[in-house]
Amino acid sequence: MRGRTRALSGALAVVLSLLVGACGAWPGTGDAAADGRRIVVPNTPGGGYDTTARTVARVLEETGTASDVEVFNLPGAGGTVGLQRTVDERGNGRLALQMGLGVLGASHVAHAKVTVAQTTPIARLIEEPEAVVVRAGSPYRTLADLVAAWREDPPGVTVGGGSSPGGPEHLLPMALADAIGIQPKKVRYVAYDGGGGDLLPALLDGRVDFATSGVGEFLGQIAAGQLRVLAVTSDRPVATLPGVPTLKAAGIDLVFDNWRGIVAPPGISAADRKRWIEALTALHTSRQWQAELTRHGWTDAFTTGGAFATYLARQDKAVAELVRHLGLD
Repeated sequence: MRGRTRALSGALAVVLSLLVGACGAWPGTGDAAADGRRIVVPNTPGGGYDTTARTVARVLEETGTASDVEVFNLPGAGGTVGLQRTVDERGNGRLALQMGLGVLGASHVAHAKVTVAQTTPIARLIEEPEAVVVRAGSPYRTLADLVAAWREDPPGVTVGGGSSPGGPEHLLPMALADAIGIQPKKVRYVAYDGGGGDLLPALLDGRVDFATSGVGEFLGQIAAGQLRVLAVTSDRPVATLPGVPTLKAAGIDLVFDNWRGIVAPPGISAADRKRWIEALTALHTSRQWQAELTRHGWTDAFTTGGAFATYLARQDKAVAELVRHLGLD
């Protein structure tokens, strides 16, 4: 982190994948797998984790890297129910967890009994900047309009997000409030688990005044003119949102990037870990995956094995510090 509430860069998400079914083969093995792989999505359908996991599974199958890839949702406690399930499946090399910044944050805010440090790091796949979004008819035409109203009456401005406490869409408005001089504890935040599926109607009908969300979640509604993006949280402008300023360009010294990656249960074999890494490396180099990065506005952040384990440890420490600083622990 840079400064007080600087970016969790590298950082708020990423992706899971599991491989191979009856007809598929693990890269490098040459043997048909006897059964399919399962990806745990630790929140409800429609959010960033769910979209990423299902995209990974589909591309693995489309490229012939794996077949019979099952994605299933196990929501609860900001993702820590799915994390607990993954840790409990010790030694199961056919199971993996779609996780990211949100699971790290939730584990600290909820004081979970399990931690990401107990899992087997496999790969970080993407980063995704967050966006500050309002409905098309909102009185807030610019970020300056929103900030002025929020400073005047913090509890009177409601922000919605697709994260439970500790997730990226929860941490971001808290960090943003802190950066503009509002006490985070005064922020009126409403969580919509699963992201876009539940958050979008709340935003469109005025139940929330603005929302923080991954850039890729509302691209369709933005293009259709239903939503307006006031700012993005990345260090640089986002190609899929031309003309939208960064927080820094709007005068707020804050950078905040979400990320998503894959971890497996503890105690899996070295061979299973190697197969995961090989499969995701094949996914990463495919033209189909590169097209999905562009379509969703995701940033390629591929890192595997020991490098990803080091990154996870740094992120875990940074998130813990941010949660303490914002008074959320």
